[in-house]
Amino acid sequence: MLSRRTFLASLAAFVATLAGWRPAWAQPVAATKVTFVLFNDFYIMNEQLLPDGKLRGGFARLATVVKDKRAKNKNVIVAHGGDTLSPSLMSGFDRGKHIVALTNLIAPDIFVAGNHEFDFGRDTFLERMREAKFPLYGANLRLANGKPVPDHKDRTIINFDGVKLGLTGIAYEKSARLSSPEDLKFLPCVDTTKEQATLLRKEGADFVCAVLHCDRGDAFLLQFAQAAELLLTGHTHDLFVQYDGQVGIVESGYDAFYVTCIDVDILVSERDGKRVTAWWPKFRVIDTADVTPDPAVAAAVAKYNDDFSRETEVVIAKTDVELDSRNATIRTREAAIGNLFADAMRVSMKADAAVINGGGIRSGKVYPPGSVIRLKDILAELPFNNRVVVVEIAGADLLLAMENGLAQVPVPAGRFPQVSGMKIVFDPKLPMRKRVISLEVAGKPVEPSQIYRVAILDFLARGGDDYVTFRTAKRVTPDADAPLLANEVIAYLKKLGVVKTIAEGRIISR
Repeated sequence: MLSRRTFLASLAAFVATLAGWRPAWAQPVAATKVTFVLFNDFYIMNEQLLPDGKLRGGFARLATVVKDKRAKNKNVIVAHGGDTLSPSLMSGFDRGKHIVALTNLIAPDIFVAGNHEFDFGRDTFLERMREAKFPLYGANLRLANGKPVPDHKDRTIINFDGVKLGLTGIAYEKSARLSSPEDLKFLPCVDTTKEQATLLRKEGADFVCAVLHCDRGDAFLLQFAQAAELLLTGHTHDLFVQYDGQVGIVESGYDAFYVTCIDVDILVSERDGKRVTAWWPKFRVIDTADVTPDPAVAAAVAKYNDDFSRETEVVIAKTDVELDSRNATIRTREAAIGNLFADAMRVSMKADAAVINGGGIRSGKVYPPGSVIRLKDILAELPFNNRVVVVEIAGADLLLAMENGLAQVPVPAGRFPQVSGMKIVFDPKLPMRKRVISLEVAGKPVEPSQIYRVAILDFLARGGDDYVTFRTAKRVTPDADAPLLANEVIAYLKKLGVVKTIAEGRIISR
């Protein structure tokens, strides 16, 4: 009888022999190793100090990672999974121009648009893309007339050592709901990816990689369908690697705190005149805290910082109260800073009430009493260049809008309403869409048939964050002539001089 040690040794030898065995009909015709480097959801050009006391992220550290991989392997695909033109402090100032210039230094091999590429509108998106010196992909992204967006590819095939690698890219399908692409069209993510992968295989691709800005659920559907061998994704902001033995899904978190590399060995054989592909991935997560910033890119970032800092240090106002723009506050409850911004909207537009979604306030910062508020603070809090529009809406529809805004409480949600001129009492224990117990405008209960003049963001007026009743409300001011939210807030703060706005019971949870 074999001992346990002898048995295990024999088994290991058998597996090793089997791994190197190839049937006689499988004649190797090409082999290669390709390194994929993925970064996504990259908003902040500077490295950032994280709670563990280490610096991570930023263009300079990312550049080092990319240069290292390109130096070690001639077959490299650097993929940008989208979301980068916004939001950030400086992007609110230059509409992402510096982001494109710095991304040009990284020179990704494929870029797809996330929803934040459209935060400044269609024309700005197209202008920034014209400045890009890297390949742009958008197989599901189309102009209003159905034609492809200029300079964007649907797919391509790259030959690595005789292995034909197919690439396709997919923009975020729900961008119209989350951002401002105006009349740009978005074809379905899953169906378009399947279609492009099929076309790539018909055109001879041995291995297909799809780069997508997509919901995780769509990535799972594509993995189940085995649409492509490798799915490089953005949008979810998590560090994620999953491989089921046939299809890999990867996402690299955000802001290049981590960069994911996938080394893929690909072997193409021939059977009965047809090419057959075998491949195996090795996944590596690089913590950029361990990376030395690239000096040339660091110098470029520093130049942008110096130029911008001189423009944004102007003091706008002082606050006598604490202002808290952290997500846990502005996306779940009434917040002083939300009241302040909504007041600026209502006053400037001479409206009965005003609504700003918590997701439109972005800096995640606490301003203690006695703090000064500078121009850079406002740009950081309001990076999207939203405009303030006025709609006329019936009381019944305004009530439905507030039901939508409160539907996800206690889960933090970007749709949570920060309001002015209104008082809402609701019960989060009641079923969604049936939570509002009472709603007042200007101190009086809302009448279902009465028409109210409400100042909202143009994003909400287009039905963003599922505010569908705002989309169907009568527009009083057109978007093109509407003032920028940041400008109205700056003017309001200058007039106040000292902020004393507090959370005063505008939104009450039972």
